[in-house]
Amino acid sequence: MASVSVLDSVNQRTQLAGRNRLELLLFRCAKKQRYGINVFKVREVILCPSIQHIPHSHPDVRGVIQVRGKIFPVIDLGKVLGSPLPADTTGLYVVITEFSNSIQGFLVNSVDRIFNVNWDAILPPPKIPNHYLTAVTNLDEELIEIIDVEKVLAEIHPIKAGLSDNFNRSELSNLSRLPVLVVDDSSTARSLITRTLDQLGLPSITAKSGREGLDILQKMADEGQPMVSRLALVISDIEMPEMDGYTLTSEIKKDDRLKDLHVILHSSMSGGFNNALAQKVGAERFLPKFNSDELARVVLEQLPHIKAALPGPA
Repeated sequence: MASVSVLDSVNQRTQLAGRNRLELLLFRCAKKQRYGINVFKVREVILCPSIQHIPHSHPDVRGVIQVRGKIFPVIDLGKVLGSPLPADTTGLYVVITEFSNSIQGFLVNSVDRIFNVNWDAILPPPKIPNHYLTAVTNLDEELIEIIDVEKVLAEIHPIKAGLSDNFNRSELSNLSRLPVLVVDDSSTARSLITRTLDQLGLPSITAKSGREGLDILQKMADEGQPMVSRLALVISDIEMPEMDGYTLTSEIKKDDRLKDLHVILHSSMSGGFNNALAQKVGAERFLPKFNSDELARVVLEQLPHIKAALPGPA
């Protein structure tokens, strides 16, 4: 597998949106264990070129490479997972990824195949402290571990949480104070989002998967009150076990009791095609992770629509 350009067939893959399906690129590091990463985060896979070491860089960063005129870091994924790859990178591969508004390569031992699976077959990881898994699934009776690459990147380049001092807070006194449903399988992401909402003065309800989020919404709707008087909006991740954010949005928009809720899809998958996919399933906005000021601005943009939908005086 000398070189794989995943984006060559991305147009065919966009049909997965809203159908609760996922494609994983499978690979191995230093051990026999197979790992997976969402194809939508992968730009291409290449044989490892010459790596230029950068002094004083993070210990998990091997250095930088240049591909078609662009320079970006290469992270030793084997080392992150506890099994450093050989110093000699001959025959190793670099999985070039784009997410969280950045491009980086992950050094791996070998690349296997692309695996198409239903999101309901993607399960939460076992409760092991300090792991780098976001989910697991099975293929031919083998456990596939799906890497939490956002956590890997956040540890190398920490995210600054909370609103900046420059954020314009003049609109905050006009908020409706209705709670926001936050749906994300990452505890780190939920914490970052709820902290931002808290600074806006908005309460939050959290769910760890699209399925759990939909269950919360349906139970609220069963109580009979208009949902727009119960919730301000929904902020949902896309990649989640059991039900992805695209499918969650589709389920919201086809339910007459829920369809007026505004949905912000908030994902580390920062490729431009996600805007089109978000529109396809009916989301009001797509927003790449993670910038507190940008998230707050998008939430504030929804306020006129939220207030207009409220029964009686806003």
